Amino acid sequence: MKKHLAVGLIAGLLLAGAATPAYAAPTWHAGIPPIATPWTDKVGPNNALPEYPRPQLTRDKWQNLNGVWEFAKADVGQAVPTGQSLGERVLVPYPIESALSGIQRREDRMWYRRNFTVPTGWKVGQGNRLRLNFGAVDYDSKIFVNGTQVATHRGGYDGFDVDVTDALKGTGPQELIVWAEDLTDATGQPIGKQRRTSDRGIFYQGSSGIWRTVWMEPVPADSIGGLTLTPSLSDVTVEVAAPAGTTVKAVARDGSRTVGSVTGAAGTPLRLPISKPKLWSPDKPFLYDLDVSLLSAGKTVDKVGSYFGLRTIGSKKGADGKLRITVNGKILFNMMNLDQGFWPDGLYTAPTDAALKWDLQQDKAMGFNAVRKHIKVEPDRWYYWADKLGLLVWQDMPSGNTGPLPAEWRDQFEAELHEMVREHRSWTSIVAWVPFNEGWGEWDRAATGRIADSVKAQDPSRLVNAHSGVNCCNSKGDSGRGDVIDFHQYLGPASPSPSETRVAIDGEHGGYGLKVSNHMWFGDGQAYEMTPDKATLTAKYVANQQDVLTSAQHCGISAAIYTQITDVEAELNGFFTYDRQVTKMDLRQVKAINQKIVREADGSGTSVPPPPAGTPGLEGVAYWPLDGSYGSLTPAGTFVEGHTGQGVALNGSSEFLDAGKPVLNTASDYSAAAWVKLDKADGAFQTVVSQDGPTVSDFFLQYSGADQRFAMSFAGVRALGPSKPEVGRWYHLVGVRDTVKGELRLYVDGELAGTAGACLPQGAPTGNTVIGRGKYNGNPVDYLDGTVDQVHLYDRALSPTEIRELYASNQ
Repeated sequence: MKKHLAVGLIAGLLLAGAATPAYAAPTWHAGIPPIATPWTDKVGPNNALPEYPRPQLTRDKWQNLNGVWEFAKADVGQAVPTGQSLGERVLVPYPIESALSGIQRREDRMWYRRNFTVPTGWKVGQGNRLRLNFGAVDYDSKIFVNGTQVATHRGGYDGFDVDVTDALKGTGPQELIVWAEDLTDATGQPIGKQRRTSDRGIFYQGSSGIWRTVWMEPVPADSIGGLTLTPSLSDVTVEVAAPAGTTVKAVARDGSRTVGSVTGAAGTPLRLPISKPKLWSPDKPFLYDLDVSLLSAGKTVDKVGSYFGLRTIGSKKGADGKLRITVNGKILFNMMNLDQGFWPDGLYTAPTDAALKWDLQQDKAMGFNAVRKHIKVEPDRWYYWADKLGLLVWQDMPSGNTGPLPAEWRDQFEAELHEMVREHRSWTSIVAWVPFNEGWGEWDRAATGRIADSVKAQDPSRLVNAHSGVNCCNSKGDSGRGDVIDFHQYLGPASPSPSETRVAIDGEHGGYGLKVSNHMWFGDGQAYEMTPDKATLTAKYVANQQDVLTSAQHCGISAAIYTQITDVEAELNGFFTYDRQVTKMDLRQVKAINQKIVREADGSGTSVPPPPAGTPGLEGVAYWPLDGSYGSLTPAGTFVEGHTGQGVALNGSSEFLDAGKPVLNTASDYSAAAWVKLDKADGAFQTVVSQDGPTVSDFFLQYSGADQRFAMSFAGVRALGPSKPEVGRWYHLVGVRDTVKGELRLYVDGELAGTAGACLPQGAPTGNTVIGRGKYNGNPVDYLDGTVDQVHLYDRALSPTEIRELYASNQ
């Protein structure tokens, strides 16, 4: 009945001549993010990132095309909707999954549409061309102007431009349509931490479509297409992309004062010396202005503005003989924060330029002098603020999925890597390139080395970190290439040692967390270790960073990267909540310890003292022949035929021998030796000799089930034998701790079998020496399933000659 009444009412109104009800045109409305930043409400249709987006190549005439565009889902094979209004409204350049876009959902394929008008004063077609610039579109895109396809592009992290002059029609409105497809982790494309659906873990909501500024500008027919600026301590090399046969003039200024100039052919490197050079550094990030003119037939046809800083990045040995990172020729510890560049309101796109700057300002305020931009590439203005504020940047290449890249995607990955380097070579702040993270996407160790070499050849002026977290996760192992050895360790820090040719860094550590009600993306989350309050979190951070200083002084790491500046979705390990509304630590204490590290981690403060001579002879400070007697050991197991006389068989589940005290001083050098015969050699760990620590054994002379080899180990560090041992065969094992060289050594049957860096000092002993088990996380573990015999302990590092003698004496 109600339906009939409604129809009759409408019919009556029409017959009476009433006006037809108008349907409201679609309008843009911001979505509601689960949590909002201080800048969320400052974003609207008329101020979507209005700043000039390309600070290193500026022009006076330009027009921002950010703002409200028409939007629609695109179907496979759908015709271009030329001349058709689309049914939704999106705010460009915020990715469509974000609240600020107004769409706030995922689509695999999409259409964007808007009209634009070319200002008549630009004189396009009268000597000038019209160029459209796209900061980034994720991932595949096609551009149409007035129904004509003018460009295609593949890649979600690099910018592109297109000359659309020939597609324009007369004056007045011109139609611009963008098609985009983003299948994210359903393909092998570079995606960083993006996923189609957040896993509430270490991967996050993806960002599709247009996510950086779109703008247009008039350019002369002969114009400057790009600048490459390579600084030294006294000059900058300028290379200008422009038509052959044109001439470049570059003028450097310090304020209103000209400090250098150079003129030469376009497309060739031009050295521009600087009078009385002022260097750029994190403490004094001085930047020069640069004016570049293009001349054709003696006439200036194009002008752009730019800037640069004078600095170098390199390495040299410190007073302790360890290779360390230098900035401007001086050793400088790179104290870094991990920055993933996600926002709860804009996802991949910061809501405003002030927000983009804010994160970097906090890094400086907390005493960091560097940032690792983690598997994401930011808009140009992020690097501009890093240049202005004085932060060293380690730039990651966005990874594909965590498994090996499919063969058909490998060339694309390399092409995008080299394009990232090309587009970002002129930023003063960037000091290192990082092609791979934790083996994600890595398909072959030799290929990783080749790729690192290719990046170094492309840009010799910076460090190349072939593989951040080479010790971790999906890594194929160390290629030996690049300028950096990089380990990850949570909670850490990691403590690799430099080689003669490569510096060492802690590539990720930390990760302490704190929940803050009403400021969590999912209302909950986790970290590597949670804390109950701000004071505890701060204390954990300070203690952890003190360990960073110890690692720098004893092991020679040149940089350390704490994880991370803000919470991200379910990760709650930030200095700030994901919405940037709450500070989670006492930043005064954070700044103090960070500055102490930078001040004291230069290799001049601490040297390892020589250890005491120790007890001479091959019997050692303890010797248990295990020939029908346990000696001072707590009885367990069964006497059986041993290697020499008798030995003790242990059952692999509960039996072990306990010395009743700590025999070895683990704060100094020591060695442990034993004969062992395994009854099994599978994926389970088995301990031959160890000494209990507070929660974990101070050391393990062991069979490593993970590697199926013998090892001399600390927790997370193993000097490994060369091959899997045979069940039922006797082996002579010697594990050596050498504090001066900072390493563990394993000898098997009198010969050196493996070494591992172990440079951090150990504490004084706290637990008993034991035979036949270990200790981990406070629990007894890794019981020996086999027979042990002839156990020796030494309060010094045995020499290779002594170890061979010991082995021979028992034969």
